[in-house]
Amino acid sequence: MAILLVRHGETSANASRVVQLPDAPLSERGLAQAERLAERLAQLGVAAIVSSDHARARVTAERVRAATNAPLEIWPELCERNFGELRGRSYAEIGVDIFAPDFAPPGGETWPEFHERVERAWRGVTERAAAVDGNLAVISHGLVCRSVVERLTRRDEGRVLPDAWANTSLTVLTPEPPHEIELLNCSAHLAGLEAPATSLSAPV
Repeated sequence: MAILLVRHGETSANASRVVQLPDAPLSERGLAQAERLAERLAQLGVAAIVSSDHARARVTAERVRAATNAPLEIWPELCERNFGELRGRSYAEIGVDIFAPDFAPPGGETWPEFHERVERAWRGVTERAAAVDGNLAVISHGLVCRSVVERLTRRDEGRVLPDAWANTSLTVLTPEPPHEIELLNCSAHLAGLEAPATSLSAPV
């Protein structure tokens, strides 16, 4: 058994480098990515799915549900970091590094608040995984994936984490903490899919 940690499919805001709103839908390319992901997960014995309540994650999870027939639960606590008043604005317009360790978005979550929320949510994920007879798919967001892997897994010394988490990338973790990484940020299922308009898509 394993936890299959997945970032959602691409949105137009990803491609245009805009800090996303919760209701940002998948783009046409994002829908194609979600279908490819669903085909891959259908081969991996998914027994249950939990998903962020943001539209981009929820629609990705619905594609996985349709392919696997696994029950889907929506968990708001798996949502992306809340950037408050910056949501809906382009990175160029904001003009500061919103991912800097000491940056606190107005009306949003600080890094410590975000990491604490993710850790609470992940305790629920590990409990859910222990109760499932098969693999648990977790559909979430780039910064959530990074927070989990950086803070809640056991990694080989010197292992370098990716700079960005690809849309619909798959990370496979052992179900019990401290989680071992069996596969990291893999998007092999997207081979041959048309490249995005920009190679530098937004991470959230």
